[in-house]
Amino acid sequence: MKFLVGLLTFLAVIVGVFAFLNLSWLALLGVLVLLALWMLLTRRGRQAASVTGIGVSTLPQRLGSSAVIVVGIAGVVGVLVAMLAMANGFRETLARTGSNDTVIVMRGASASEVSSVLGHDATVVIAQAPGIAKDDQGRPIASPELVVAANLPMMGGDPEEDFGSVQVRGIGDMAWELRRNATIIEGRKFTPGMRELVAGKGAQRQFQGLEVGHEVKLGNQLWTVVGIFESDDAMESELWGDAGVVGPTYRPNGGNSRTSVFARLTGADAFDAFKAALVSDPRLQVDVDTTLNYFSKQSEGTSKAITVIGMVVGTIMAIGAVFGALNTMFAAVATRAREIATLRAIGFRGLPVVIAIMLETMLLALLGGVLGGFIAWLIFNGYTASTLAAGSTGQLTFELSVAPAVLWTGIKWALAIGFIGGLYPALRAARMPVTTALRES
Repeated sequence: MKFLVGLLTFLAVIVGVFAFLNLSWLALLGVLVLLALWMLLTRRGRQAASVTGIGVSTLPQRLGSSAVIVVGIAGVVGVLVAMLAMANGFRETLARTGSNDTVIVMRGASASEVSSVLGHDATVVIAQAPGIAKDDQGRPIASPELVVAANLPMMGGDPEEDFGSVQVRGIGDMAWELRRNATIIEGRKFTPGMRELVAGKGAQRQFQGLEVGHEVKLGNQLWTVVGIFESDDAMESELWGDAGVVGPTYRPNGGNSRTSVFARLTGADAFDAFKAALVSDPRLQVDVDTTLNYFSKQSEGTSKAITVIGMVVGTIMAIGAVFGALNTMFAAVATRAREIATLRAIGFRGLPVVIAIMLETMLLALLGGVLGGFIAWLIFNGYTASTLAAGSTGQLTFELSVAPAVLWTGIKWALAIGFIGGLYPALRAARMPVTTALRES
């Protein structure tokens, strides 16, 4: 019978913890308000407040054991927040690359740009579709582009052996009008018809030889880096050159083909009509999407993988932190057995004792969570990382982002660890007969 009760209690705790981890800050605030009202307006609540005050006041006397909980939970939260910041930064970088009023058109059933091929005639038809915005000269703001993968020596590695994959994007003049956030910060734009490149500042950080004036070997030919650009999105990880030169270099038999067409619409509400016109055109077999949706989908797999890894690592570390908290709180309850027994003897119920011990543990957990989150923010927020190249895609450089939502997740994990770590010692203290507690102490 005791085993069954223990099992049901354990399952209830696990379900409660998962529900707690999905709470919003507003819901938790509501729970705290209800708890505060209970402690102010009810007799048992006031008893719980009194016992909590006594326990908190003795924390300086138990500084060493309390530090075990704080430091252990800080380590869990620090690692978890760092992993989630990596996934969040990757996702935000790709999300900034798109918008609802710009679109990408690729060959039907293409998973990404590098696997798509559009003929010259198709790109002309796409650029004439209804809904595309015009520039000051009345030209459609549509940019047929070619994306290929190239190998360059990694920064800090052996230039003869350590190579990484970078995306080379062939563009025309309209690409700069389409992406007004892309600005040259050093050097100049490439000259059409020349083997010249502009490098994103993210790519410059990851690969050797991308300084202005240097030459790099792409497709068995030497190209000159003439400029560095920034755009605060995924495009910063690329090299840009003239599509009319990139095409023949990498596709000798199909130099006029492109992998995609980007276009700016007159507004987000023009998307449905634009898509319908292209999908219904018998000359085309294309997929149409907003750039916001396209790049967001590109981030899903990687960000989920990083998040899952972070959760798994965090769970393993959390288990260790829970045992540390259990040991510490069991020891704390044992040293305070006479005090707790005396309180119960003069009329304090078991529930106030349970609440008081759990609040004390969760306070220490909160301190650990805040400490771990602060350290993670201090070290990792804005830290530059990059993905590994996969297949024919290049590396993506991005910055880790310790956003408020990431910190909130870390704090919830800390409180959950504190909840589990304090629950069983609290139940033991509440269930122990008064005479036994007095005799053991």
